[in-house]
Amino acid sequence: MWATKNRSQVEQWRTDYLNKFSDAVSYKDVASLAQLFSFSSNSSPLLSVADALNFFQDANRLIKQSEKFSQYGEILAPLFRSLQSYRAGNLEFRNWESAWALEALYVIAYEIRVLAERADRELASHGKSPEKLKGAGSFLMKVFGVLAGKGPKRVGALYVTCQLFKIYFKLGTVHLCRSVIRSIETARIFDFEEFPRRDKVTYMYYTGRLEVFNENFPAADHKLSYALTHCNPLREANIRMILKYLIPVKLSLGILPETSLLEKYNLLEYNNVVQALKRGDLRLLRHALQEHEDQFLRSGVYLVLEKLELQVYQRLVKKFTSSKNKRTQAKLTS
Repeated sequence: MWATKNRSQVEQWRTDYLNKFSDAVSYKDVASLAQLFSFSSNSSPLLSVADALNFFQDANRLIKQSEKFSQYGEILAPLFRSLQSYRAGNLEFRNWESAWALEALYVIAYEIRVLAERADRELASHGKSPEKLKGAGSFLMKVFGVLAGKGPKRVGALYVTCQLFKIYFKLGTVHLCRSVIRSIETARIFDFEEFPRRDKVTYMYYTGRLEVFNENFPAADHKLSYALTHCNPLREANIRMILKYLIPVKLSLGILPETSLLEKYNLLEYNNVVQALKRGDLRLLRHALQEHEDQFLRSGVYLVLEKLELQVYQRLVKKFTSSKNKRTQAKLTS
């Protein structure tokens, strides 16, 4: 077969496909894009591309050699593998045990959430009901169900879980997190430590926040501390997000942060709260809560901080008792 064909012509089939894909995406030409995905049409151009891919076996090199194509690599690489398998008569796409396509799936899951958020903002700006993010959550829940089985693909379940958490927190439907959490934490097929560190940190961050809302501070301390310990130290924005919830938890447990920590991560809204606890100054605590009320309410920690009044009273009484004992001791020794 190949002896009768010019090698450069065969290579041109693949390059033409990549150019058509790039142009279809750039110009939002959905009709052309659909044709490029339509394997079952058995069109001559697609079959020729599949033959060329199976002959040269260098799809990744082809994609990476041009910046124009490499930006779509996470889509094109799995697409090419699927086309090759289709041409070879292997239609067991859903039953593959290999987890080779997980990175591409992560991109799809992320894009589904981000684009749904953008679509909802667009709908709301036109006075329409925003419902795309809710639909994205329903779809990703089905994806989670597929991944949460046995086999190497299950490591992708935690990434999808984190995308679901972001959706549920955005929609204010955090109660929907419970069923996913049960699947992760009670299923024997999961070993939490086998998941990627990035996903473990995100998971512990969101489940820690849930424990804050439930006022289960020891559990929240454990989860948020795990997230902080394992977070990439170069990701200061992520560390700040974790500390924004870990600090109120630590305060509730009677543990006060250093001022240097608050300054380093620009969390100075907690400074007067900490000082009020140190001094037993109820007026200062109430002033700090009033000054940063909107910020604390948006974060969902206002009620947690408000309940620190009891600690302030206790510290004030302890301070008063200590002072009184010192005066009494002084009188006895004089």
